[in-house]
Amino acid sequence: MSEVRTEFPYPVEVVENLFVPMPDGTHLAAKVWRPEGAGPVPAILEYIPYRKRDGTRYRDQGLHAWLAGHGYACVRLDIRGTGDSDGLIDDEYTVQEQLDGCDAIAWLAAQDWCDGQVAMIGISWGGFNGLQIAARRPPALKTVITVGSTDDRYATDIHWIGGCLSKDNFDWSATMMAGNDLPPDPEIVGERWREMWQARLEHQRPWIVDWLRHQRRDAYWKQGSVCEDFGAIEVPVYAVSGWADNYSESVPRLLAGLSVPRRGLVGPWAHSYPHDVTVEPAIGWLQEVLRWCDHWMKGRDTGIMDEPMYRVWMQDSLPPATCYRVRPGRWVGEEVWPSPRIEARRMPLGADGRFTKAEGERSVCSPLWVGLSAGEVGRYGDDADWPGDQREDDGGSLVFLSDPLPETVEILGAPLVELRFHADRPQALVAARLNEVWPDGRSTRVGLGLLNLTHRDGHEHPAPLVPGQVYDATVEMDDIAHRFPAGHRIALSLSTVYYPVAWPSPELATLTVICGASALVLPVRPPRDADEALRPFDPPEAAEQTPVIHHPVPDAATRRVTRDLLSGEIAVEFPRWHYAMEMTDIGQTQISKGTCRHLITDGDPLSAATLTDNRVEIRRPDTTIVHHSTGSLTCDATHFIVDVRLRVSENGQEVFARDWHERVPRDMV
Repeated sequence: MSEVRTEFPYPVEVVENLFVPMPDGTHLAAKVWRPEGAGPVPAILEYIPYRKRDGTRYRDQGLHAWLAGHGYACVRLDIRGTGDSDGLIDDEYTVQEQLDGCDAIAWLAAQDWCDGQVAMIGISWGGFNGLQIAARRPPALKTVITVGSTDDRYATDIHWIGGCLSKDNFDWSATMMAGNDLPPDPEIVGERWREMWQARLEHQRPWIVDWLRHQRRDAYWKQGSVCEDFGAIEVPVYAVSGWADNYSESVPRLLAGLSVPRRGLVGPWAHSYPHDVTVEPAIGWLQEVLRWCDHWMKGRDTGIMDEPMYRVWMQDSLPPATCYRVRPGRWVGEEVWPSPRIEARRMPLGADGRFTKAEGERSVCSPLWVGLSAGEVGRYGDDADWPGDQREDDGGSLVFLSDPLPETVEILGAPLVELRFHADRPQALVAARLNEVWPDGRSTRVGLGLLNLTHRDGHEHPAPLVPGQVYDATVEMDDIAHRFPAGHRIALSLSTVYYPVAWPSPELATLTVICGASALVLPVRPPRDADEALRPFDPPEAAEQTPVIHHPVPDAATRRVTRDLLSGEIAVEFPRWHYAMEMTDIGQTQISKGTCRHLITDGDPLSAATLTDNRVEIRRPDTTIVHHSTGSLTCDATHFIVDVRLRVSENGQEVFARDWHERVPRDMV
């Protein structure tokens, strides 16, 4: 929990709304925090679609007012077609969004309260578009601070994981639908709010259909993936994430790929800013932002560029649990990344189930309940987000186990599985889990990697498997820093199913691993004495937030897994965005309740289904607006099937209704 700070070098003026004009006549809505008496100062821009007026109001003040109080003009900008901005939104990370961002930066730099310099900061969406806009080189942009984001929209986002359909793909589409058609605020845009709202309703559609039409890494995903040309980014980059976040592996990729001044930071956190976390320890993140911006935009020697390029939280061993509030460990650093200090330790997969050179073959055809112990991906650090004890999932997997470790082993980087295999079906996937096995048998998941085996030679040109033919493939797990204590064992588990994290292949496939030729490769990090001399982080701070009353939400769901042992029916339920938030300073209340359910029947991969239900209510003094949408993603052997139902009401009367039914061919998924 951050300490609330109320005194700053500068008093802060808050401008509730300011419209930023675009060249085509569109106006984007911004909230601005300015340091009074500081004269022209650099601006820091956060540019996201989540409704500054009522969507992120509860958290914006703490970040932006703190930075403004230290001499920066902070701007929170609604993307075109969202919040109180004009226009319509078509998709995430569009070219139009990026061009608007460049135009907004130029406009901000020209204001008399700005000294002509702009930085971008953002988590998730705002971290994505900060990198994307940097690649377009707007002249006034001087640096980017990107948190919980990615350089590769296909490889590291919520749509596809290793060429497998992610459980979050349909879920995220439903989440965005629940926000995209909400109206702007009449207090900001005036009488035209209803016209703007109607246009949004008419324009609304389920984005999942577009995402499903691009199942391989084509031009659609390359647009906005800065890894396509790291050289396009010419400003310093500070890349940040957490080991419990879906995006942690993008930080080392950015460090390795960029040639500009850069720093990387990965803590134990989930998908959050490092000063406002659900997984401790939090750090004084805003102080780090200030050190970074002071160095690059005010020419101050803050020492931040004298520190290691890559700083991470080396996590200690913990027993398996579905919730962690604290991750013990220590900060370590590497001067460059990739680091020449990291040893690639190859551990062959033996036919005896050990890490030996014993030759032979081992086969597995996993039941569809493998994956029920997976927890969330893209976690927020809430209850039941983490994977539980892995022994149940291991019962349907191939497991390779080390002897008890004679000494501590620490890893930093992406564990790999070098796989030589054959399969009995033209389509198959493999889930690889790196586990730590305790002396009493408990098993904690440390790493996870997925690969659609038709993508074995790359995600752009998948090819079916020829049954019985031998192939080589590499499965890359997420980057991690972890300490395996002496006396514990290292385990690798391989399965052909990992539901609901990955949508199953059309048929149950048997995977045969050729042992001796296959191996686990661990990135082993030797001790570094200089770690003890690393500069400690300051305690976490933030400015006082805007007043909000959080009311209880009746019947709030929790993560729940159910199995009918007679019928084989399985259900995994995740709660989504359950809150009732009264914003007393603007006299509004927003209430949200959502669920996402994943269903499957053991033995039948074509029974897989994802069901979503999202209800958002906005209460204003004279108007109550309710969005209610439900959806399902199902499949047959050849197609994905999308059904979505949308109903919108005003003061209890239905004002808009639409249904969608789409069939999208499966493309070796």
